[in-house]
Amino acid sequence: MTAGVTAGERFRSWADIQANAARAAGGFAALGLKEDDSIALMLRNDFPTFEVNQAASQLGAYAVPINWHFTPEEAGYILKDCGAKVLVAHTDLLAQIASGVPAGVKVFAVPTPDEIAAAYNVPAEKRIVPAGIEHWDAFVAASAPRTAPPAAARGSMIYTSGTTGRPKGVRRQPATPEQMIAAGQEAATFWGLKPDPETVVLMNGPMYHSAPSAYGNASGRLQLHMVLQPRFEAEDMLRLIDRHKVSHMHIVPTMFVRLLRLPQEVKQRYDISSLRFVSHGAAPCAPAVKRQMIEWWGPVINEYYGATETGVVVWHGSEEALRKPGTVGRVVPGGILRVVDEQGRDAKQGEVGEIYVRGPHLSEFTYNNDEAKRREVALGDLVTVGDIGYLDADGFLFLCDRKRDMIISGGVNIYPAEIEGALIQMPGVRDCAVFGIPDEEFGEQICAYVEPLPGAAIDAIAVRTFLGGQLARYKVPKVVEFAAALPREDSGKIFKRKLRAPYWERAGRSI
Repeated sequence: MTAGVTAGERFRSWADIQANAARAAGGFAALGLKEDDSIALMLRNDFPTFEVNQAASQLGAYAVPINWHFTPEEAGYILKDCGAKVLVAHTDLLAQIASGVPAGVKVFAVPTPDEIAAAYNVPAEKRIVPAGIEHWDAFVAASAPRTAPPAAARGSMIYTSGTTGRPKGVRRQPATPEQMIAAGQEAATFWGLKPDPETVVLMNGPMYHSAPSAYGNASGRLQLHMVLQPRFEAEDMLRLIDRHKVSHMHIVPTMFVRLLRLPQEVKQRYDISSLRFVSHGAAPCAPAVKRQMIEWWGPVINEYYGATETGVVVWHGSEEALRKPGTVGRVVPGGILRVVDEQGRDAKQGEVGEIYVRGPHLSEFTYNNDEAKRREVALGDLVTVGDIGYLDADGFLFLCDRKRDMIISGGVNIYPAEIEGALIQMPGVRDCAVFGIPDEEFGEQICAYVEPLPGAAIDAIAVRTFLGGQLARYKVPKVVEFAAALPREDSGKIFKRKLRAPYWERAGRSI
């Protein structure tokens, strides 16, 4: 089998992708782009996604992926903040943000392909390259390949969540050869990615997110055969695993929940015996969900904890997940982890505190144009992304929640992730989101949004009764709302901010 990328019924070899990337790098250089410049891309997972990333890497430029849900104002902010010289976008996404593109940014359009158009119901008129915009393939074909040795890789500049203020671009110093070697070793250890002609990687998460970006680009550097799922859908994932004999995947817990909700006859319809190494992270996974997935898929599921700023810092496999339900693992060799209490001291065993870490190999970073924010998250040479958790006697880390998501009601700390982990087990619940909303007496109270399974007859009283049997009374939501479909990203992750914001806007405050 020729190594390359399969997307729907299309295929492009890595040799062709690399040749296109070399021509794109030459074309970018002819436009005046150089080391430390920014090349933005607003692309769904497609062949040009890899071509743009590899071209930027050759030049020593930063690839800056933009969330394709963004408005013109949101996308425009990132384009201005990173100083993008170039934007490469799918045609339907370009139309969405065209009014926010700053003057002087050179734009290239990629026609939205069939399988993506079908997955997102893109009309034919939005798949055409607009007049006055250069076609990506034409630009590549007309450019002379770059033949100079590759510059020191900068990687992607990922803009982190804008839940608190504007998104922040994580800008790394160039990686040293030693750091690149270490990164390859860790991809093999913690993601199972290493040179192997039998490996088939299924990419199902959008590569504007940090983890899918790192996972997909690592697979590309190794020239592993990849299959792109245009949009996550649970049964379609099983179909692709069966059809392409997928061996490796990166997944998020929401996908586990969707997979487990499939009828038993659907689960049994597909052969998943090819799976060898499934990685997940990015969000807490309820212990019951993890256990059920291991029982179904076998001991192939591995979990890591880290962040855009840190890379993988904590990791564990299936055996440890069953032995230590709820853990995200132990610190990896060369990594550093501290749990710090409110007085800045190391928390005691089992005591909840803020998590500070340092990854074992990544180069130093700053937040683009915001060194003050970088200093805010530092504790010596460690950084925090606002997660709260504790260590047990064996050094296993358990997450409670994000510090910014924690609800403080009447002076008591309440962790939404704990409530969500219980609520997702309720019969008839397809998905849920728990967050704090204003309360005049207690400061905050708990609100739960529930997405029921089709045909399920559940109400707020049933939800509170179910949770009351599993959690302390003060953790049971007073406000329970229902939605046929919760707002979510294509990774399946819920846009909790969209649910929470109206309550605080009406109250005229944010905390």
